[in-house]
Amino acid sequence: MKRSVLSMFGEAFHEATTCGGACRRSRHRVDPAQARITAMADLSSSVAELSKSFSGRLLLPKDSDWDTARRVHNGLVDKRPALIAQCLGAADITAAVRLAREHSLEIAVRGGGHNVSGRATVDGGLMIDLSALKYVHADPKARTARAGGGTLWGHFNRETQAHGLATTGGVVSTTGVAGLTLGGGIGWLMPKFGMALDNLLGVEIVLADGHIVRADDDENPDLFWAVRGGGGNFGVVSSLEFRLHEVGPLVTGGIVAWPAKRARETLRLFRDFAERATDEVMLVAALMTAPDGATKVSAIAAGYFGPSAIAERVVKPIKVFDQPVVDTLGPIPYEQLNASLDASFPRGARNYWKSHFCEQLTDEAIETIIDCHRKCPSPMAMVSIEHFHGAATRVKTAKTAFALRGRGFNVLALSQWSSPAGDAAGLGWARETDAALKPSAGRVNTSTTSTRTTPALPPSPRRMDRMSSGYSRSRPGTTRTTYSTAT
Repeated sequence: MKRSVLSMFGEAFHEATTCGGACRRSRHRVDPAQARITAMADLSSSVAELSKSFSGRLLLPKDSDWDTARRVHNGLVDKRPALIAQCLGAADITAAVRLAREHSLEIAVRGGGHNVSGRATVDGGLMIDLSALKYVHADPKARTARAGGGTLWGHFNRETQAHGLATTGGVVSTTGVAGLTLGGGIGWLMPKFGMALDNLLGVEIVLADGHIVRADDDENPDLFWAVRGGGGNFGVVSSLEFRLHEVGPLVTGGIVAWPAKRARETLRLFRDFAERATDEVMLVAALMTAPDGATKVSAIAAGYFGPSAIAERVVKPIKVFDQPVVDTLGPIPYEQLNASLDASFPRGARNYWKSHFCEQLTDEAIETIIDCHRKCPSPMAMVSIEHFHGAATRVKTAKTAFALRGRGFNVLALSQWSSPAGDAAGLGWARETDAALKPSAGRVNTSTTSTRTTPALPPSPRRMDRMSSGYSRSRPGTTRTTYSTAT
């Protein structure tokens, strides 16, 4: 029998979501092919009944829009859900979850669909698609904003920047708000205001049994702790409320790039600049290929979010270094800065990523990074280095379920290519780079397949286990380990 929804929601209702004891008592061997046909017929019947009250759309493989709806950002992911539920609200989510429970379907949740490992979809199960839940309600007086579970960061920034406000939210505007936030939330404003999850005030979440609850510091605080870094492991987040800050609308940001032969000097400049960077500065370095598809370059992307009067002086060490081949570092609307890397991550490209966290960017690590990039088989691929410092690193580890709180450098091998013919080379380069970087990695190893890096283990694994088992008892069917709201 198909693995049941317990893979998402824990083991508490195993008997309810499978054939249970009756199957075990049966002495008749069930033909697998016939069982699949029967299961699909039963599912189609249930879908037809649910569609009478469902506000969104329910798509089966026979429907014309199913093939388009199942696609996610990463073209390497090619999964085929038995059902796609395009939800318009929490009531739809509840109905979809209960349908999955009834038919023993594994569940995946799609927000923006950016998760590199393909967590936004599932073979033979139910994809809960939140892309229609795309709204932002900003309150400039309270400096808060509420966003639907399918909202993208570009939409979020557009609405909040209308009031001169923003919160930490990614570096690619087509990324989903929910997935990025629940997994951590790296972004331009991270050093000044903390990660996206540090600015999360509360969530509305649909639990495994269909109950809709609020989780914040006062209401269900343990659940609120768990979802901040624990992804969607406890249910489907239908909306999120954020704290906002005064940002822009004009800030200082952009990218400066030099010929690849200057990579060693570029990365040392990046390291030295990072060591003295204030909270107002966000830095990312990359060894990559220029937009012409042929010229390899070494680059530093920087954002400055302090007083504009001293912005030019702050970024001057980057501006005056050597002779750049590209220099866009200067005044720019924050909304535009947040979308400036979109072209580097096109929808449909094939992606496979690996990452390591290094407490120090040593000369040896720099040489390894340069050597790995020389072997890069695709002009779309790159090695990226994100600097962790400032407010995000001062949050106590136990405050949330997100573990990556130390100062250091997150080194990512972003393998990306355009066609299946490049699969072997693209996968191989990422794995070889991963192996080469391991000796340079610090005490924290990170997830290797998510769009934004998340810790391999929560900071308090025992607390997470208690949360999982506790919610499994009190809320039958709550997820324990495998489910994550995807970006």
